[in-house]
Formats: sequence, structure tokens, C-alpha cells
Amino acid sequence: MSSTSTHEITQLLRAWEGGDKASLDKLIPMVYKELHRLAHRYMAEQAPGHTLQTTALINELYVRLAKTREANWQDRAHFFAVCARAMRQILTDFARSRRYIKRGGGAPHLSLDEAPALTGEVPVDLAALDDSLNTLAKVDPRASQVVEMRFFGGLTVEETAEVLKVSVETVTRDWRAAKAWLLRELTGEKHVRS
Repeated sequence: MSSTSTHEITQLLRAWEGGDKASLDKLIPMVYKELHRLAHRYMAEQAPGHTLQTTALINELYVRLAKTREANWQDRAHFFAVCARAMRQILTDFARSRRYIKRGGGAPHLSLDEAPALTGEVPVDLAALDDSLNTLAKVDPRASQVVEMRFFGGLTVEETAEVLKVSVETVTRDWRAAKAWLLRELTGEKHVRS
């Protein structure tokens, strides 16, 4: 994204923050392509047959953004971080409401003979990830924010560092530690001390 459009985005965010409702309508077309890319990436990680579509995720995000009151927008990176959090919440709420995660809601029924033949990546369990991120936030709030911005927001290490006002090295360290912590939480592996 060019520095001109980045500057324009920041100006529109500040105008929107100041009460100019039309600014949001001008902002969305400027960020739509990036939001669509992020939403598409998240939707690709969902279970087959997921009924929420990429465009619907963006539309729900727009509805939530339009209802936002008193946002203190810093810049483009901060906006995408907020969008990441909102997308995470939308997908988590949807997964929980559809019972995709608990009790196998929406999962195909397979016999034990059919199960070994299945291959492919396992979709991300958003409800479990959300629960684990909430737990991580109690232990290490910044690491939880790094995961949210990188995984859900698609922000680069540099953009994440800018939003959190920390060094790139700090973000890299938090990202690495948080991924290891979440892997242990989500897979049930316990760290063995030697």
C-alpha cells in the first residue's frame, strides 16, 4: 500500500473518530481488498461445508465497525489490528452458535473403517483457539495481542511492533513463545523439564 493511501486511511480514521460517519463509507473501499484477503485466508481454514462466506464475514465486520463508538484510531496498522480482533470474535461466535466445535455439530459421521482413509489438513478449531488465547492473555497479554494481530489480522512483524509500540525483536520473541505455548495448550502436550 502506498504511503499516500496509508496517509489517506489514517485521515479517514481520524475523521470517522471525530464523528464524520461518511468517512467510514470512504474508508471501506480503500481497505476492502486487504480485508477480503484476510477474510478469505480465515475462511480457507474452516471446516468443509462452513456456511459463513468470505463476503459475509466482511459484511458482518462492516456492521460491527459501523456500530463502533469512540474508537481511538492511531493509524492503518491499528485499524487492521481492531479488524483482526473483530474477525476473530465473529468467527468464534459463529462456530459456537453453530456447534461446529462441541459435540461434532456439522461434522460428517464416519465409521471407524472410513476414518484412516481421510487425509488433509485439520481445520483450526476457532473456539479452542479463542479459549487458549483468552488464557494466554491472562498469562502474557502482549503475546496474546501479537498472535491476534499476526494470525487474525495478517499484520507483519513490523506492523505489529508499530501498533504495540515495541521492538521487532520483542514481537518476534513473543510470536515464537506464544506459538509454542498455544501448541501445547491446543494439543494437550505438556512441557517436560529435564
